[in-house]
Order: sequence, then structure tokens, then C-alpha cells
Amino acid sequence: IDCEMSFVHRDDILNMFEGLVKYLFKTIKGVDLPDFPRMSYADAMKYYGSDKPDIRFDMKLVEIKDLTGGHGFGIFDASEYVGAICVEECANYTRKQLDELTDFVKRPQIGAKGLIYVRYNEDGTIKSSVNKFYNEEDLKKWLERCHAKPGDLLLILAGETEKTQKQLSELRLEMGSRLGLRDKFDYQCLWVVDFPLLEKDEELNRYFARHHPFTSPKPEDIPLLDTNPEAVRANAYDIVINGVEVGGGSVRIHDSQLQKKIFSVLGFTEERAEQQFGFLMNAFRYGAPPHGGIAFGLDRLVSLFAGLDSIRDCIAFPKNNMGRDVMLNAPAPVEQEQLDELGIMLKPKK
Repeated sequence: IDCEMSFVHRDDILNMFEGLVKYLFKTIKGVDLPDFPRMSYADAMKYYGSDKPDIRFDMKLVEIKDLTGGHGFGIFDASEYVGAICVEECANYTRKQLDELTDFVKRPQIGAKGLIYVRYNEDGTIKSSVNKFYNEEDLKKWLERCHAKPGDLLLILAGETEKTQKQLSELRLEMGSRLGLRDKFDYQCLWVVDFPLLEKDEELNRYFARHHPFTSPKPEDIPLLDTNPEAVRANAYDIVINGVEVGGGSVRIHDSQLQKKIFSVLGFTEERAEQQFGFLMNAFRYGAPPHGGIAFGLDRLVSLFAGLDSIRDCIAFPKNNMGRDVMLNAPAPVEQEQLDELGIMLKPKK
């Protein structure tokens, strides 16, 4: 479902399609949804470690790096980020359960090196896997920062900021599932807004568009293109339901000078920009209206309405894990005549 609109601002798009989603849930599920909160990308990553946060339960990420230094624990001292989640009423987790969680975060798909825990026992005593380095007063500061109560459990990871936040996000979702906090029929929707416009490839020493090079920056951030491009926020947005991104879009650039500036920041020469995007720049000469849009994933919406765990269950011809469509037996061998017609030559692998 791809929708484009002219002469609109971001909020016009968000309000219209929030109304559409509310109508669909009311008509199909008989559910009245409240207004959708709006969360910045920065807050989504800070508190949930994900740009598609599941807000059906709390358990937010809490940074405690400033409370961990200078105690001789090399892992924390060498880490850019130390973060925790507070799991309520789980201080009674056994060693076996904690080992299971450690194995979970060390899986290749997640990639953490290990897991630190702090038990805040019902009797007020504190037990931690780093008791050798931190005394009870030190650990109490961690517990206070995380608003922990007797009976709660802290789970802690450390490492590079973005990577560790994503690992904590996976751990948070795992704990939410284990504790029955992710009811598939409890629909919690939100908009994630103000995504970064650009990201830098350190190896190539150049910027790339996070979305696409035609996404408009936030007007107030345009001066930062000259001084701090990584701080520029995009006029982009995603709609997220129960931790699933069901749609996303942006307001596009409609000004030729701004588009030229973006191409320049992305490392395009004028000649290359003209060669690849001359048609667009030429169209701008005739006056393009302010415009924006959003695209929904129909299969994702259907899977939410049906309470399915995977969108594969509502896709007509899902591919298997080898990328094959078993219904149509695709991809399949191509006749030489077809290759000749298209001027394609296949080289066998050595």
C-alpha cells in the first residue's frame, strides 16, 4: 500500500494514516485504539535499543556506564557503553536460568560476550556476578538508577553503544516473552520519527543516506549539513505496532538547491549527480510541490490482524531459507535464447 500526497507537512501524513490504522482495527478487530504516541529515533534507541520498540511492556534500557568505572573490572572500563534492564520479581532466577540467558545473548545472531547480573533479594541483600569488583554500596547505586525494588533482577551488557543497545533489546524481548508480557492481541502502536538523515562509512570516509537521498532533512537541521552532517535528522517516520514496523515513509526534497547540497554531502560530483539524477533536477526547474508519503506492508498488517507469528503465513508464495519459491520452482534455469536476447553472458564459478 503506497500512498503519496502533495502540499502536505509531516503531521498531515501521520494524522491521516493513523486514522486509517484506527479505522482498520475498529472495523476488522472491533478494537478502539488510542492516539499513537510519537517517539524520536534517539529515544527509541536509548530506551529500547531498537527503532521499532515494543511498548507493550516497560523494562527500558538504563545506561550505568558512569557508575561502573574505576573498580578494576576491565570489561566495563574498556566499554563505550554499559546498559541494564530491570526485570521485576525475577531475583529468584536460578543459576541454570541465568546460564540460559547468558547462552542466549552469546548466540551468533546477538553476539554479546557475556552477561552480568545483580540480584536484589527480597530480604534486601544484593548478590552479583561481579561482587569481587563492586561492594554493596556500588551495586545499590545501579539498583537505584534502574528503580529496582527488592525481588528484582538486573541484567547488564557492555560494549560499543549501538551494538550493545541492540543486544539488550533482544534480551529485553526475550524476557518479555518468558514473562508473558507480549500478548499478541494487546495492540500498542506508535510513530518513530526524526531518524538520522545520514550515516558515515568510516572505511570509505563518506556519508550515505540512511533512507534514500531524496528524503528531506528537518528544516531546523539544514545548517548542520555544513558543520555536523551526522546530527541532521530526517523528515522520516515509521509506524510500529507491537514491535513490528508496518509502514514507513518521508517528506521528500522539492527544492533543487537543497537536493544539490545533499548530493554534495553524499560525495557526488556535479557531473555524476547530473548523469544519474539530471531528470529529477530538471523537473525541479518547473516547480515541484512539497510532497511526501508512506508505504504499508499489507502482509504485516494482515499477520497482526490474524494473530500470526510470521508474515510467511499470509504471503501467497513465501520463499524458503534458501531463497527459493517452491510453488513456482524459482529461480530456475534460463534458456540460452533468453540470455542472448538480453545480451547476458554467464560465467561459471571457478
